[in-house]
Amino acid sequence: MTASSRLPPALNIITLATFAASLSARALDPVLPHVADDFGVSIATAASFAAAFAFTFAIIQPLLGAAADLFGKARLMIVCLVLLGLANILGAMATSFWLLFASRVLAGIGSGGVFPVALSLTSDLVGSEKRQIAIGRTLMGSMTGNLLGASVSGLIGDFLGWRGVLAALGGLVVVASIAVAAGFRGAALTRPPKTNFAALRHGYRTIFANPNAFCYVAVFVEGCCVLGLFPYIASFLFELGETSLSIAGLVIAGFAVGGLFYTLSVSRFLPLLGVKGMMISGATLVGLQLAVVALGPSAKVQTLSLIFMGWGFYMIHGCLQVFASDLSVEARATALSLHSFFFFMGQTIGPIAYGVGIQHAGKVPTLLTAAAVMIALGFVCARLLRQTRPADAVTPPL
Repeated sequence: MTASSRLPPALNIITLATFAASLSARALDPVLPHVADDFGVSIATAASFAAAFAFTFAIIQPLLGAAADLFGKARLMIVCLVLLGLANILGAMATSFWLLFASRVLAGIGSGGVFPVALSLTSDLVGSEKRQIAIGRTLMGSMTGNLLGASVSGLIGDFLGWRGVLAALGGLVVVASIAVAAGFRGAALTRPPKTNFAALRHGYRTIFANPNAFCYVAVFVEGCCVLGLFPYIASFLFELGETSLSIAGLVIAGFAVGGLFYTLSVSRFLPLLGVKGMMISGATLVGLQLAVVALGPSAKVQTLSLIFMGWGFYMIHGCLQVFASDLSVEARATALSLHSFFFFMGQTIGPIAYGVGIQHAGKVPTLLTAAAVMIALGFVCARLLRQTRPADAVTPPL
């Protein structure tokens, strides 16, 4: 019997929740040119939807731990899934740019209450010896949702427009929330003790006193340089004469395919390259692919490039996630929540920074700058981050 087969059945429900939440994360990226046309705004302004989603996701993170303790993690996930689904449906009915913007803010709140809580709930259910496998399955649900969300939204957009995309995905998320609620009923879920304010303050001090807290800076840069690019992919393809939203969706989905390749290959590459080698190789691979996209190749080449970009991204991002989880033992959920906060703050600034750069410096210089930053990041992380025991870890007796 394999380790994965002995994982708690409730983990399948958690994976379904992350899959459903991730469907909407990149739903508007392939159809942004049509959204911009409908509301008479620039593509850079339309890209603010991605920034609004990411900013709301980030800013809600400090409240998640308290909300999960108050209402229960499983219950919080279900409520947030319902909110996410309804926000998408409301967005489909928006009659102005600002109403659609407001719906993306609500969607960010809904999505923000799923994935970080799912990681914490997974850690509650699974012991340390099987936790990496369990988190990998949770991550698989998220990446599969990103993959299908981007590709399906482009396909739906060609036939039903961007409103059809939001309505369809909103309906799917609501249905998934019902399935998750039914699945959690009777599941063996444990509820950890409530956290008091003194323990919370101590946890923050422990986390930020650890030199490895630099990983938060690193994930912020990742979010800015890599995920900040996605709202512009469709417009880049439009410049090449490729106006099919389905093609734009498939190109963006290539990133998630690369992430899936990472989950299948990490067990082989990690022993070969080590943590430092993974960070340097992954960041370098991302930088090279940003340079390829800057040159404006065909849609097929860009799809292949984003596959390699996704592979490289998760090589470094996976290492940074492990460093974040080891910042503190007692405050691990807080550490992971902060990881999400900085990552999505990067995704908030990223589209804005790309928009300013493309408008004033041009596409090629902007993307080449992002490429150089990512390559440098890999070497800086390899130099500064060390695999050490958390300060609050209990030393086993001799």
